[in-house]
Amino acid sequence: MFIVISYDIPEDKRRTKIHKILKSYGQWMQFSVFECELTDAQYAKLRSRLSKLIKPSEDSIRFYFLCACCQPKIERIGGEQVRDDTIFFA
Repeated sequence: MFIVISYDIPEDKRRTKIHKILKSYGQWMQFSVFECELTDAQYAKLRSRLSKLIKPSEDSIRFYFLCACCQPKIERIGGEQVRDDTIFFA
């Protein structure tokens, strides 16, 4: 599944931890936005790890699930080129 994850974490130390975890699961797109291609098991583990770190009264993490039909419709202007994991060299 393809997921866009955004977060709003006011405390620097927690925000850095969240960023490091997300970086191990996906591609950092903007300051508080990641794109991740995950299996159900990976998503469950990621969500669990993030849930243990945040303070629900202060922090917010949003998960936007995009179907395979919607992924090609992502439009962007500027920024770093998106990593293409579909290319394989033998």
